[in-house]
Amino acid sequence: MTELLPDDPEVRGLLAMMLLHDSRRETRFNDGELVLLEDQDPDRWNTTQIARGCAELDQAIALGGRGPYVLQAAIASLHAETPCDWAQIAALYGELARLTASPVVELNRAIAVAETEGPQAGLRIIDGLGLDDFHYLHSTRAELLRRLRRTDEARDAYRRARKLTADGAERRFLERRLTELAGVTGPDNDPAAAE
Repeated sequence: MTELLPDDPEVRGLLAMMLLHDSRRETRFNDGELVLLEDQDPDRWNTTQIARGCAELDQAIALGGRGPYVLQAAIASLHAETPCDWAQIAALYGELARLTASPVVELNRAIAVAETEGPQAGLRIIDGLGLDDFHYLHSTRAELLRRLRRTDEARDAYRRARKLTADGAERRFLERRLTELAGVTGPDNDPAAAE
Protein backbone atom coordinates (compact mmCIF):
# COMPACT_ATOMS: atom_id res chain seq x y z
CA MET A 1 0.00 0.00 0.00
CA THR A 2 2.86 2.42 0.69
CA GLU A 3 4.00 1.88 -2.91
CA LEU A 4 0.52 2.69 -4.22
CA LEU A 5 -0.07 5.59 -1.80
CA PRO A 6 3.41 6.85 -0.87
CA ASP A 7 2.17 10.26 0.32
CA ASP A 8 -0.63 8.99 2.57
CA PRO A 9 0.50 9.42 6.19
CA GLU A 10 -2.13 7.02 7.53
CA VAL A 11 -0.91 4.22 5.26
CA ARG A 12 2.63 4.79 6.49
CA GLY A 13 1.32 5.01 10.05
CA LEU A 14 -0.44 1.67 9.67
CA LEU A 15 2.72 0.03 8.35
CA ALA A 16 4.77 1.58 11.17
CA MET A 17 2.28 0.37 13.77
CA MET A 18 2.31 -3.18 12.36
CA LEU A 19 6.11 -3.33 12.29
CA LEU A 20 6.46 -1.94 15.80
CA HIS A 21 3.88 -4.28 17.31
CA ASP A 22 5.33 -7.28 15.52
CA SER A 23 8.85 -6.39 16.70
CA ARG A 24 7.94 -7.57 20.22
CA ARG A 25 5.97 -10.66 19.14
CA GLU A 26 8.59 -13.21 20.25
CA THR A 27 8.67 -11.82 23.80
CA ARG A 28 4.92 -11.60 24.46
CA PHE A 29 4.74 -15.28 25.40
CA ASN A 30 7.12 -17.63 27.19
CA ASP A 31 6.29 -21.34 26.91
CA GLY A 32 2.71 -20.39 26.03
CA GLU A 33 2.36 -18.07 29.01
CA LEU A 34 1.54 -14.37 28.70
CA VAL A 35 4.42 -11.96 29.43
CA LEU A 36 3.55 -8.36 30.30
CA LEU A 37 5.48 -5.50 28.65
CA GLU A 38 7.35 -4.75 31.88
CA ASP A 39 8.60 -8.36 32.02
CA GLN A 40 9.61 -8.69 28.36
CA ASP A 41 13.29 -8.95 27.46
CA PRO A 42 14.08 -5.95 25.23
CA ASP A 43 17.24 -7.69 24.03
CA ARG A 44 14.96 -10.13 22.20
CA TRP A 45 12.93 -7.43 20.42
CA ASN A 46 13.46 -7.24 16.67
CA THR A 47 15.54 -4.07 16.37
CA THR A 48 15.44 -4.15 12.55
CA GLN A 49 11.65 -3.98 12.62
CA ILE A 50 11.73 -1.26 15.27
CA ALA A 51 14.09 0.85 13.16
CA ARG A 52 11.98 0.32 10.04
CA GLY A 53 8.78 1.08 11.94
CA CYS A 54 10.27 4.28 13.38
CA ALA A 55 11.45 5.32 9.90
CA GLU A 56 7.94 4.82 8.51
CA LEU A 57 6.53 6.77 11.46
CA ASP A 58 8.97 9.62 10.81
CA GLN A 59 7.83 9.74 7.18
CA ALA A 60 4.18 9.72 8.23
CA ILE A 61 4.79 12.64 10.58
CA ALA A 62 6.77 14.50 7.90
CA LEU A 63 3.71 14.11 5.65
CA GLY A 64 1.63 15.88 8.31
CA GLY A 65 0.10 12.76 9.77
CA ARG A 66 -1.85 13.08 13.02
CA GLY A 67 -4.53 10.49 12.30
CA PRO A 68 -5.39 7.39 14.32
CA TYR A 69 -2.82 5.06 12.72
CA VAL A 70 -0.02 7.58 13.06
CA LEU A 71 -0.89 8.14 16.72
CA GLN A 72 -1.05 4.39 17.38
CA ALA A 73 2.32 3.95 15.68
CA ALA A 74 3.78 6.73 17.83
CA ILE A 75 2.48 4.95 20.94
CA ALA A 76 3.93 1.64 19.72
CA SER A 77 7.30 3.31 19.13
CA LEU A 78 7.34 4.51 22.74
CA HIS A 79 6.47 1.00 23.96
CA ALA A 80 9.58 -0.17 22.10
CA GLU A 81 11.82 2.13 24.15
CA THR A 82 13.26 1.37 27.56
CA PRO A 83 12.22 2.92 29.76
CA CYS A 84 8.80 3.79 28.35
CA ASP A 85 7.87 7.47 28.37
CA TRP A 86 4.48 6.88 30.00
CA ALA A 87 3.63 10.59 30.20
CA GLN A 88 4.03 10.92 26.43
CA ILE A 89 2.08 7.68 25.89
CA ALA A 90 -0.76 9.06 28.05
CA ALA A 91 -0.75 12.31 26.06
CA LEU A 92 -0.89 10.43 22.74
CA TYR A 93 -3.73 8.24 23.99
CA GLY A 94 -5.53 11.43 25.02
CA GLU A 95 -5.18 12.77 21.49
CA LEU A 96 -6.31 9.44 20.03
CA ALA A 97 -9.31 9.39 22.38
CA ARG A 98 -10.33 12.85 21.16
CA LEU A 99 -10.21 11.57 17.56
CA THR A 100 -11.98 8.27 18.11
CA ALA A 101 -14.19 8.76 21.21
CA SER A 102 -13.35 5.13 21.97
CA PRO A 103 -13.71 3.85 25.55
CA VAL A 104 -11.09 1.19 24.74
CA VAL A 105 -8.61 3.95 23.90
CA GLU A 106 -9.54 5.60 27.20
CA LEU A 107 -8.79 2.30 28.97
CA ASN A 108 -5.33 2.31 27.44
CA ARG A 109 -4.88 5.94 28.46
CA ALA A 110 -5.84 4.95 32.01
CA ILE A 111 -2.99 2.41 32.07
CA ALA A 112 -0.48 5.07 31.01
CA VAL A 113 -1.90 7.57 33.49
CA ALA A 114 -1.56 4.97 36.25
CA GLU A 115 2.12 4.60 35.37
CA THR A 116 2.74 8.34 35.72
CA GLU A 117 0.22 9.50 38.33
CA GLY A 118 -0.40 6.29 40.28
CA PRO A 119 -3.00 3.54 40.23
CA GLN A 120 -5.73 5.64 41.86
CA ALA A 121 -5.60 8.12 38.95
CA GLY A 122 -5.94 5.23 36.48
CA LEU A 123 -8.89 3.80 38.41
CA ARG A 124 -10.73 7.12 38.27
CA ILE A 125 -10.67 6.88 34.48
CA ILE A 126 -11.51 3.17 34.34
CA ASP A 127 -14.46 3.39 36.69
CA GLY A 128 -16.23 5.79 34.35
CA LEU A 129 -15.87 3.77 31.14
CA GLY A 130 -18.88 1.46 31.27
CA LEU A 131 -17.18 -1.48 29.54
CA ASP A 132 -18.63 -4.06 31.92
CA ASP A 133 -18.42 -6.97 29.46
CA PHE A 134 -14.86 -6.20 28.33
CA HIS A 135 -12.42 -8.49 30.13
CA TYR A 136 -9.47 -6.13 29.66
CA LEU A 137 -11.26 -3.49 31.71
CA HIS A 138 -11.59 -5.91 34.62
CA SER A 139 -8.04 -7.28 34.36
CA THR A 140 -6.63 -3.74 34.23
CA ARG A 141 -8.81 -2.67 37.12
CA ALA A 142 -7.63 -5.73 39.07
CA GLU A 143 -3.97 -4.88 38.46
CA LEU A 144 -4.45 -1.34 39.72
CA LEU A 145 -6.41 -2.52 42.76
CA ARG A 146 -3.64 -5.06 43.48
CA ARG A 147 -1.07 -2.25 43.43
CA LEU A 148 -3.22 -0.32 45.88
CA ARG A 149 -3.39 -3.43 48.12
CA ARG A 150 -7.18 -3.45 47.84
CA THR A 151 -6.94 -7.22 47.73
CA ASP A 152 -10.60 -8.26 47.98
CA GLU A 153 -11.61 -5.88 45.19
CA ALA A 154 -8.66 -7.03 43.08
CA ARG A 155 -9.72 -10.68 43.49
CA ASP A 156 -13.27 -9.83 42.40
CA ALA A 157 -12.00 -7.97 39.34
CA TYR A 158 -9.62 -10.82 38.37
CA ARG A 159 -12.50 -13.29 38.70
CA ARG A 160 -14.74 -11.14 36.51
CA ALA A 161 -11.99 -10.87 33.87
CA ARG A 162 -11.40 -14.62 34.00
CA LYS A 163 -15.11 -15.27 33.51
CA LEU A 164 -15.19 -13.03 30.44
CA THR A 165 -12.15 -14.39 28.60
CA ALA A 166 -11.89 -17.60 26.61
CA ASP A 167 -8.20 -17.20 25.75
CA GLY A 168 -6.18 -19.91 27.50
CA ALA A 169 -3.01 -17.87 28.09
CA GLU A 170 -4.97 -14.93 29.47
CA ARG A 171 -7.03 -17.21 31.74
CA ARG A 172 -3.86 -18.83 33.09
CA PHE A 173 -2.34 -15.39 33.73
CA LEU A 174 -5.46 -14.31 35.64
CA GLU A 175 -5.46 -17.57 37.61
CA ARG A 176 -1.80 -16.99 38.55
CA ARG A 177 -2.68 -13.53 39.81
CA LEU A 178 -5.55 -14.98 41.86
CA THR A 179 -3.21 -17.61 43.30
CA GLU A 180 -0.71 -14.88 44.24
CA LEU A 181 -3.48 -13.03 46.07
CA ALA A 182 -4.88 -16.16 47.77
CA GLY A 183 -2.95 -15.69 50.98
CA VAL A 184 -2.62 -11.93 50.82
CA THR A 185 -4.59 -9.67 53.06
CA GLY A 186 -4.75 -6.01 52.31
CA PRO A 187 -6.10 -2.92 53.98
CA ASP A 188 -9.13 -2.86 51.68
CA ASN A 189 -10.96 -0.40 53.89
CA ASP A 190 -7.95 1.73 54.84
CA PRO A 191 -7.91 4.89 52.66
CA ALA A 192 -4.35 5.70 53.79
CA ALA A 193 -3.12 2.52 52.09
CA ALA A 194 -4.19 3.89 48.71
CA GLU A 195 -1.81 6.84 48.93
